[in-house]
Order: sequence, then structure tokens, then C-alpha cells
Amino acid sequence: MTRLTSAVRGLITALAALLAVTAASATARADSGPKAPADFVALRTVDPTIIQEMRYFTPHNFVGERIDGYKQPICILTRPAAEALHEAQLKLLSEGYTLKVYDCYRPQRAVNHFVRWAEDLDDQAMKSEFYPNVDKTRLFEDGYIAEKSGHSRGSTMDLTIVKLPAAPTRPYHPGEPLVPCYAPQAERFPDNSVDMGTGFDCFDTLAHTLDPRIQGEQRDNRLLLKSTLEDLGFVNLAEEWWHYTYKPGGVEPYPDTYFDFPVAWKSLISGD
Repeated sequence: MTRLTSAVRGLITALAALLAVTAASATARADSGPKAPADFVALRTVDPTIIQEMRYFTPHNFVGERIDGYKQPICILTRPAAEALHEAQLKLLSEGYTLKVYDCYRPQRAVNHFVRWAEDLDDQAMKSEFYPNVDKTRLFEDGYIAEKSGHSRGSTMDLTIVKLPAAPTRPYHPGEPLVPCYAPQAERFPDNSVDMGTGFDCFDTLAHTLDPRIQGEQRDNRLLLKSTLEDLGFVNLAEEWWHYTYKPGGVEPYPDTYFDFPVAWKSLISGD
């Protein structure tokens, strides 16, 4: 009986050791995902006053669902880009405005998700809002979708300006009626942004930053964003009034690298 008990105890001990090794291995695998370089930061740690409305974490985008790689609704950028954005925010706060970011670093897996969606011509659930005048077969040819994005390099962001005090933006409800992104501000999806002439991610030539059809207050608002950011080394993408890359002196921190770590605190060296 004693020998049997010892054998059982030995078996239990060996089994426990095996389980511990297996658990440790699983933990190591779970923690071994791609990480951001040390000079990537969460924007909130540099400037907590900038509003974050991370659209690709939500279904309110041109795809109509949360995009691959967006694990948490946080803006991640290279530290130089985040610090320059902080300088822009200080200037705008003094004038009664705040910045709001819609998207920042974007993993390559998210870009791949966009490409798969663009190739599925049957999926046009969000057309009425985001690309009402564009045939989906032309999204690649017209430059709205590409296999690589500057966002994946970490110093590009999509953003707008909000007048203070900032009113909340109501949640999007999947399945609700959609209104064209170029409709008058009072008619399109409510956004607490100043009127930029179109909504964010509007696949239309009216979204070109200096489109001559955009005049008056709408043009002034675009130029306020443009001048504020360009004075600090940001470069605008002419086809999208919301799209800027931090590129002081024409040099981007990671000009040729397309990262794929998830948008999550744990991707950051200093993350939780």
C-alpha cells in the first residue's frame, strides 16, 4: 500500500510539473506577439486632452465592422509625432479648440482587412455614407484603398478640430439609416467636429483638402487644421483633409517600415 501511495504521489508530482511547463509555455506564446519599438507611445500619455474617437475599433467605418488588429480604442504614435501633436494642441487650446484623432498607428493586418473588403464587391453595406458616388470596383484605381499605408509606419494620423466645450458624439447604431458623408453637417452622422465640408473617411473628391467647391467656414476650418500642423512639421495628404504625417524636414521616423503589432496597451514596452 505504501509503495502504491508513493507511486501515485510520484505520478501526481510529474503531472503537476508537466502542467506547469505547459502553462508557462502557453503564457510565453501569448506574450510573444509583435511589440512596438521603444519610441512608440500611447498619445494619452503625452497629451490626455486630445479627444480620441478611434473609428476602426467600432463598426462606424466604411467596412462596417471592427477592423483587424484594433484590440483597444487607443491612439499609438511614434514619440516625436505625439510630442509634435501635443504642441499643436497647446496652440489650438489657446484659441478655444481641441484636436480629435480618428486613427493613428494602423497595423498591417488592418490594411489587409481593408484590401479583403475592397475585393469583395458584394459587400457594400456602408456605401450610402462613405462612398455613395464611387463604384467599388475603382477603390484601388482611384487610390482610396492600397496594400500599404503610411499609418503602419507610426507617424501618420487622421484628425480634426472640435470647438470647446466639446459636446459628446452619440454612438453609431449598426443598421441605422446612412446619410452621404458630403451631406450638409446638420444631415450627416453627427460629429462634434467643426464643419469640414465632409465627414471623416469620405471617399469623394470633396474631401480633397483644397477642393475649390469647399468655401467659407468649411474652408477656414480645413486651413486652420492645415496651418497649425504644417507649422510643426506635419505634411497633409492632399486627397484627405484629415490625413497628416509627421515629417519634419522631409524625414519620417520610420520611412520604410510597416509594423504589424496590435493596437493595444500590451504592444507598448511601457504598456500594462
